[in-house]
Amino acid sequence: MPKSFTEHEVIERIEDMRQRRPRFTDEHITMSHGAGGKASRQLVEGLIVPAFDNASLEALGDAAMLRVGGATLAFTTDSFVVRPLRFPGGSIGELAVNGTVNDLAVMGARPLGLSAALILEEGLRADTLRDEIAAMAAAAAAAGASIVTGDTKVVERGKADGMYITTTGVGVVADGVSLGPAGVRPGDQVIVSGTIGDHGVAIMLARGELDIDADVASDTRELWSLASALIDVCGDRLHCMRDATRGGVATVLNEIAMAAQVGVVIAEERLPIRPAVAGAGEILGIDPLYVANEGKLVAFVAADVADEAVARLRSLPGGEDAAIIGEVREEPASRVLGRTTFGGHRMIDMLVGDPLPRIC
Repeated sequence: MPKSFTEHEVIERIEDMRQRRPRFTDEHITMSHGAGGKASRQLVEGLIVPAFDNASLEALGDAAMLRVGGATLAFTTDSFVVRPLRFPGGSIGELAVNGTVNDLAVMGARPLGLSAALILEEGLRADTLRDEIAAMAAAAAAAGASIVTGDTKVVERGKADGMYITTTGVGVVADGVSLGPAGVRPGDQVIVSGTIGDHGVAIMLARGELDIDADVASDTRELWSLASALIDVCGDRLHCMRDATRGGVATVLNEIAMAAQVGVVIAEERLPIRPAVAGAGEILGIDPLYVANEGKLVAFVAADVADEAVARLRSLPGGEDAAIIGEVREEPASRVLGRTTFGGHRMIDMLVGDPLPRIC
């Protein structure tokens, strides 16, 4: 007779599987591999990271941390393939700069210089290109950074949705600042810097793919002003930050919970979600926790400084809707739970599939 397993043994087996490095066994690349969820994790951790095999990459932070002389530099790169090129609240040029600046910011790094590689499609209007170059320049200036190098290529008509942009950034980390999952501990409070899901819903509305009348703008903006304020307020009681882009807040929380081997419990009534975003999520059957943001950070801070941290964020542009949404616990280790308005709990896993394609 086959052996029967107790509930505890089943849970242990599931947890053991979750902690193993994912294996990439797919025969073809699908859109899900770019959505930031489980398929993305399998691709990155199962294929790419083992092939390159180095300590900086193994950390899988928003940026690699490099020691150069006596300084710590953060180094990151990102590609942007959004459609349409311009949308309520922003455009691909602004998004490309902010996305890279924000990956540096949540590692505690002040942005210094960026590169920009442009893939332009034959037939792109020159006025569109001028607008995006101006948007990039304005976004870099707002973040206190400069675009210092780059490259331009042109591809045949129909091969690039008008324009693709890849940006790479370098920033400097102040002495004593060390942020990452290793610093997260039970009792920490989980903070989001504002309303969630705005960017993904704004893109869907701009494409005309939702039959609703709603005024939702992308949240794309630089996060260094908010991140540096948290560093000033919290000092070494700021333990970790992440930029909640693809896969949304839920994916960020799962990544941190698994890396730190802690449980994260959020209170769903505390989540700052615009009514229009919540309504769009209901129509699509998508939880806003999984919808991309382009100007929101998630921070893990010690409980005794959490209220002060939120107050500082709310005093700054872009942080007006900051909120404490949950806390870190010892159990359930490596899991994220949502406490519902009815008093029960539900499991919040990583994103599966690709509910909102091509949004960043």
